[in-house]
Amino acid sequence: MNSAKYQVGFLLEQTLGHRTHTQNLQANVPHDPSIVPYWGLIPWETSGLASYVPLYNRNWTVRASLRARRLIADFQQQTTLDALFIHTQVAAILASDWLRRIPSIVSLDATPLQYDTLGAHYAHQTHSRWIEKQKRQLYRKCFGHAQRLVTWSHWAKLGLIEEYAVPAEKITVIPPGVPVRTWQRATQRPQERDVLKILFVGGDFQRKGGQLLLDAFRILRGQNSYQQRIELHVVTQQQLPSESQVFVYNNLSPNSPALKALFHDCDIFALPTAGDCLPMVLSEAGAAGLPLIATNVGAIA
Repeated sequence: MNSAKYQVGFLLEQTLGHRTHTQNLQANVPHDPSIVPYWGLIPWETSGLASYVPLYNRNWTVRASLRARRLIADFQQQTTLDALFIHTQVAAILASDWLRRIPSIVSLDATPLQYDTLGAHYAHQTHSRWIEKQKRQLYRKCFGHAQRLVTWSHWAKLGLIEEYAVPAEKITVIPPGVPVRTWQRATQRPQERDVLKILFVGGDFQRKGGQLLLDAFRILRGQNSYQQRIELHVVTQQQLPSESQVFVYNNLSPNSPALKALFHDCDIFALPTAGDCLPMVLSEAGAAGLPLIATNVGAIA
């Protein structure tokens, strides 16, 4: 029996749904006895003197990639890494020298150019043509030095092939997935009840289509032609004014028992998002047994 231990550095950005992806990796990687993980979590926030450094305090790509470089160097002080797993490419763009030295996997939910097409919904702006050209060259270099690339979808894989000339055989599509057993209801959902509960989960209320859903819900509520009472349950970071039959939850954590209980208590999941790559919450809704409604953007289709 092979008892080799592989020292693997995991560099994971902590924005949006990537935090949930991190939690799932941290819960599952330890089940592989051949891997000794070194976790490097890359936060969005800045604090102290760093928050006053020009460019670093404004540019997430610069901030994430420099933090990743520092974490890799720290890991190498502790051990000799056998491999790196970097999610996403934002954290890997300035680590090409490390990618050459250590066998590496770069994981992504969307290519930089695909993200640019959705940029207006993320308050993301492209720069001058010259800067964008330099970024593209850096990303091609990064993807070229990675030993393998993992994409969450075939949409992202196609983007790597067409936009960055990455050989198809170098790319493996692995959707992020969710721990299905922990999301399943313990009992079957009732077929008939007096209240129809619609669930929306999205930290960025506007981008995820929360306002659109709320407007549609108000129309349904006003028509008053339903035998059932209808309710809208909203999990978001945004504060919303109180109104009839709308319930807002601002402090539910990803993967928390309270969040799962809410999924189990609702009947329909709706995410009319305007801009998204591949929201993990759709997989969570499916695992919880909810029929879902979503928009055809990014890799959702």
